[in-house]
Amino acid sequence: VERGRVMVTRARDGSPSEGEGRKRRRSEAQEAKVPSTRKASAAARGGVYIPPFKLAQMMKEVGPDKQSESYQRLAWDALRKSINGLVNKVSASDPVTSLPSKTLRRLTLLLFLLFSSLLFSTRLDSWSLVFSQVNKGNLKEILPEIFGENLVRGKGLFVRSLMKSQMASPAFTNVYASLVAVINTKFPEIGELLVTRVVLQFRRAYKRNDKPICTAACKFIAHLVNQQVEHELLALEILALLLENPSNDSVELAVTFVKEVGAMLLEVSPKGLHSVFERFRGILHEGEIHKRVQFIIEGLFTVRKTSFEDFPAVLQELDLVEIDDQITHELSLEDKLDAQSGLDVFKLDPNFEESEREYGKMKKEILGESSSEEEDSDGEGSEEEDSEEERDEGPPPTAAPVVTDAGGAGITDMTETDLVNLRRSIYLTIMSALDFEEAGHKLMKIKIPEGKEDELSSMIIECCSQERTYVKYYGLLAHRFCQVRRVYQDCFAEAFHKQYKTIHRLETNKLRNVAKLFAHLLETDGLPWSVLTAIKITEDDTTSSSRIFIKILFQELAASLGLKTLNERLQERSAVSSGWYDGVFPKNLPKDTRFSINFFTSIGLGGLTDDMRAHLKNLPKTIMQNKQPNPVPSSRPQKNKGGRSDSCSYSGSYSYSGSSYSYSYSYSGSYSYSDTADSGEGRKKGKK
Repeated sequence: VERGRVMVTRARDGSPSEGEGRKRRRSEAQEAKVPSTRKASAAARGGVYIPPFKLAQMMKEVGPDKQSESYQRLAWDALRKSINGLVNKVSASDPVTSLPSKTLRRLTLLLFLLFSSLLFSTRLDSWSLVFSQVNKGNLKEILPEIFGENLVRGKGLFVRSLMKSQMASPAFTNVYASLVAVINTKFPEIGELLVTRVVLQFRRAYKRNDKPICTAACKFIAHLVNQQVEHELLALEILALLLENPSNDSVELAVTFVKEVGAMLLEVSPKGLHSVFERFRGILHEGEIHKRVQFIIEGLFTVRKTSFEDFPAVLQELDLVEIDDQITHELSLEDKLDAQSGLDVFKLDPNFEESEREYGKMKKEILGESSSEEEDSDGEGSEEEDSEEERDEGPPPTAAPVVTDAGGAGITDMTETDLVNLRRSIYLTIMSALDFEEAGHKLMKIKIPEGKEDELSSMIIECCSQERTYVKYYGLLAHRFCQVRRVYQDCFAEAFHKQYKTIHRLETNKLRNVAKLFAHLLETDGLPWSVLTAIKITEDDTTSSSRIFIKILFQELAASLGLKTLNERLQERSAVSSGWYDGVFPKNLPKDTRFSINFFTSIGLGGLTDDMRAHLKNLPKTIMQNKQPNPVPSSRPQKNKGGRSDSCSYSGSYSYSGSSYSYSYSYSGSYSYSDTADSGEGRKKGKK
């Protein structure tokens, strides 16, 4: 009894018991006997947890020798923990205090639904929908931290951690796929390794009939296809495998897979998606599967009617990679794939320091960072080298110093940093706006220096040319700026001349977008029609690219204004007298006129050439009148009656066959003059 009282008293006071004290002293003695290197190796294997401060102390005890196995093992363990923590951050929600109001409203709704489920036992179908929106805001902040780790050394660790996190949280699969898409642009081998391991995981799960793992792997592959990390052919192969011998589970998995990847397949492979739905229709007609699965297939057909509107391929906030930067891997289910499991295990690197330096350079290129330590260490040497070069070569001819008010020489920035920053600001504003009104409002707030307004017009044209198809957003935005200030209208007019002169440098798709942009500006009177003076439709002055540009330009004008209205605009007296369209409808040489007529006829706009056809038809008469000779006067006065006769003839032929026009003519003439003196002789006889 007395011993029990003592134990109760010690427990209340917080003092350890005798047994615990003995155990603690024994463990301390054992720890004292174990060297720090063995602790480090055990920690690296994940067997012992060591606090961070103690781990740093152990690394100091190991010494600065980075080539030693103990140091590299500790660095490997630190890399593994850091990668796991960053990947877990991606899937973890931010603190509630830092969440946006929309997310807070979702969480409030979730708590209300949870409370309702406890009271009324209702199903929480919106659970994954709410939590899938919580973590999308921190992806852009975590990406620089991930690139800060050595992904070349730890690519196996990164892929393994990513697959484990995706398996534990399938609701965040689209976020993980977006993360992989960004990393794949810089390290394609990591994207290929991930796709390889996910495909192997799907194979093993399919053979073992492991539905949860198979579902998670299919979902991951679907979002990798949506992000264009993997080719869409792999998705079609998986669907063909699942529907080859249909069962309840395989058909249900195929329906889930189509919902995830259907929007992308509808865009890039509509025929393949159509064949998949034909197979679904055949399974329904066979009627060998469960009723519940049949209802699921019917629901999929309903989703298809809406063009997968509720299942977008990539959400707007997760679309982080430009089309030109995407790298797509082409793997097949039947390929011999290697998981490269050795990348997950620590290996001694004899060139550890050199590898770290190389990745440090790569990290600076990716993140755009500069190491202050290296700048400080190399500062003196670089200054001496610069001074020696200046002594030898002298000052550069274009970099004259700028004298400040105080009398000292300033520094002239020859790198055009301000211009690059201005272009970046304009580009980001254009691409991030929801509509042209918002973009125009934000661009007006940017303080564009005087004389740099042409950067805005060139950036709008460049962004428009980069699109797959013409987007009217850019035409509306350009028209808005042409209306706001005259200087922007002049910039776009000058850009029209520059683009037409260098149109041969553009690809066909870019050329088409630029032509449609300028057609929109002309039809809305954003640009004056005097810009058409840059166009000369002759055989010598046009190329294949310029003819395509003119064709698309006038076809768009005819489609929007109508052929009659367009012809009236081109026949305005003020414009014709000013010579705006002399190059478009040349009348100086018959061959140029015929070439212009044939060109417009071939593109379906022959109605614009009626005036030129009339001019070409009347051309022989004009030439005849210009070539008609004048009579030669006589050397003596004409007192007597005389006779004069002249004759001329011309013939012409006119032919027109839908796509070609030709005209030919011939001219011939004669002239004679006679004089008689009968009247003079009669007068003489009368006098006599």
